[in-house]
Amino acid sequence: MTMNPLAPEWLAHPTDANALAETVWSAGARRDPSGELVIGGVSAGELASRFGTPLYVLDEADARGRAARVKSAFDDAFAGIGTSVKVYYAGKAFLSTEVARWMSAEGLYIDVASGGELAVALAAGTDAGRLGFHGNNKSRAEIDRAVAAGIGTIVLDSWIEIERVAQAAERHGVHQAVRLRVNSGVHAHTHEYLATAREDQKFGIPLTDVPAHVERIRSFASLDFRGLHSHIGSQIFGADGFLEAADRLLSVHAALLEGGEVPELNLGGGFGIAYTAADQVNPIETIAGAMADAVGAAAVRLGIPVPVIAIEPGRWIIGPAGTTLYEVGTIKDVTVALEGVSAGSTSGSGGSAVRKYVSVDGGMSDNARPALYAADYSARIANRSSTADAALVRVAGKHCESGDLVVLAEYLPRDVEPGDLLAVPATGAYCWSLASNYNYLGRPPVVAVNNGEARVIVRGETEEDLLARDTGVTRA
Repeated sequence: MTMNPLAPEWLAHPTDANALAETVWSAGARRDPSGELVIGGVSAGELASRFGTPLYVLDEADARGRAARVKSAFDDAFAGIGTSVKVYYAGKAFLSTEVARWMSAEGLYIDVASGGELAVALAAGTDAGRLGFHGNNKSRAEIDRAVAAGIGTIVLDSWIEIERVAQAAERHGVHQAVRLRVNSGVHAHTHEYLATAREDQKFGIPLTDVPAHVERIRSFASLDFRGLHSHIGSQIFGADGFLEAADRLLSVHAALLEGGEVPELNLGGGFGIAYTAADQVNPIETIAGAMADAVGAAAVRLGIPVPVIAIEPGRWIIGPAGTTLYEVGTIKDVTVALEGVSAGSTSGSGGSAVRKYVSVDGGMSDNARPALYAADYSARIANRSSTADAALVRVAGKHCESGDLVVLAEYLPRDVEPGDLLAVPATGAYCWSLASNYNYLGRPPVVAVNNGEARVIVRGETEEDLLARDTGVTRA
């Protein structure tokens, strides 16, 4: 087994470059007897033939199963300390009318973060009372629309929003439930751009300013203060950050009880998933249990009732359910000079090594995360298995950017060739929702698979769709 010195330390050389790591792929992903990848009972070849590539594929059973699992985990854990949990699906991860219906059917509430996401949730038939509305700069029009629709809860993010929401509620003659987003100061162990509770960033109110903000909220008869909201970041594997945030928030929560009711506490989301086999993820049941224990202990210490808890998983539910299919286009071997590597390197000679660049027909327009966060992903040949030995590859997109990379480092069979289908797992979250038309590429379709059937749930864009927005085109 030959290691390539260009490989990152976490990437193990595989004994089988065809194997699907159970922690990374959706529950419905497997290889059939011929070696072809099958998801939800539908083969990769059939999916590519019917719908083209690039293609987002959502394993419906996996997404719904994970929604049910996270709800059950938190319901069970917090019932043990005498309270209930509201589980919100964080729609920003991926939201379509069909996915909204899946989440509602599994008993989840839904979070939206814009007027557009609100429109999608309502178009799906979601009960507006089971929606929460986030955002640091909600427009007056968005606030008015949400209040008019009967939105369940609005998360206030600034002093300015308090009056704006109060005025909208008074205008529509409703008593609007609100939460106040606070900045706990807990530093989650994640990428800098994914940590959302640090002091120098746009979200939330410092804990020291909370009493004044809550007093202001309570001064409006049209507002119903439900409690505090916290979100410490995303793609977090451990429970420690959540436990520390809960402890800090409950201390403030206890002080606020002196001025009135505080029935709820929202601890946010951000539970991490495995993007590679090297990612070690705690079971959601373990995290739920630890959070319940911490909340229960803090409530006893402070001598207060345990509030209703809310959480907001998004990526954890929809991320592993998604797989993106691409077609391989060009391949090139690139010799890279190595510093500090002797001429006797087993993967090269004269202090060099080879990295194989495999280019596909998509890229940063359908998955911006590697360019944004240097996010790691896995990949496998999808249309066949191979007995060839493994070679270190970098999967690149087709865009006119050197940073247009889909998978930064992976081992694939050395005989990967043009025309092969390549599958990248764990792309259900923040891929379609961050997609763009860079280089005038249409965004790919989203296909749901379940029990051997595939159906389009979001239509892909064509060049004609893009040109239809261009006012310089003369149309018959």
